Amino acid sequence: MGRVERLQRPDGNSVAYAKTVGAKTAGAAPTVVFLGGFRSDMTGTKAMALEKWAHRTGRAFLRFDYLGHGQSSGRFEDGTIGRWLDDSLAAIDQLTTGPLVLVGSSMGGWLSLLVARARPQRLAGLVLIAAAPDFTERMLLKGLSDEDRIALERDGRLERPSQYSPEPSVFTWKLIEEGRRHLLLDKKLVLPCPVRLLHGQSDPDVPWEYSLQIAQHLEATEVITTLIKGGDHRLSTPADIARLIASVEELI
Repeated sequence: MGRVERLQRPDGNSVAYAKTVGAKTAGAAPTVVFLGGFRSDMTGTKAMALEKWAHRTGRAFLRFDYLGHGQSSGRFEDGTIGRWLDDSLAAIDQLTTGPLVLVGSSMGGWLSLLVARARPQRLAGLVLIAAAPDFTERMLLKGLSDEDRIALERDGRLERPSQYSPEPSVFTWKLIEEGRRHLLLDKKLVLPCPVRLLHGQSDPDVPWEYSLQIAQHLEATEVITTLIKGGDHRLSTPADIARLIASVEELI
């Protein structure tokens, strides 16, 4: 288990010590890095399946938790896209070397694209699963009623029931405002590697058409979008996992 520890300044005045925890599997390059979704963690079905595949095939692999997720310290509500991007870059820079194949799920797809923009020289490929770049603006904020938006701006936070956890999902106004610094779909994104997009057509959280919009915005050596009839948001069935691993192996 590799560990990344770094200083965090959440409000510009105080200094909190935060710990980003990751698990690294040694093996052949390129290193496959899994970036999870909003409120998910590095012990999810896809992350663990990829780790098992890496052990079996002798491939290097990294999974990790962002601030406020899983085994990493900090409060979830203090997280923003920029902070979670910093966590991702810290884990990648300190725990991997050489070329990378990034696998990003949902919000992890947004973070994968931001990592790719920040470290283009290291990219060998991207696999994006129900990717949700700009979701804070295009999905979350756009989907709120006028009443909820007023409450979110006034109170700084909004709770909504989650279909994936007994705990409600918490959205903060800080997440919305800071996310605007990292929007991607308002311009072309040039990537130096092939990209695979996987999306279930029964996804209740991120419409499958969103992957087609992402593909239109990417300028890469190759972009292939696969739509899975009946597939949900997580794409974690045995058939989905097999398709994911095949996509990774194709890029490697």
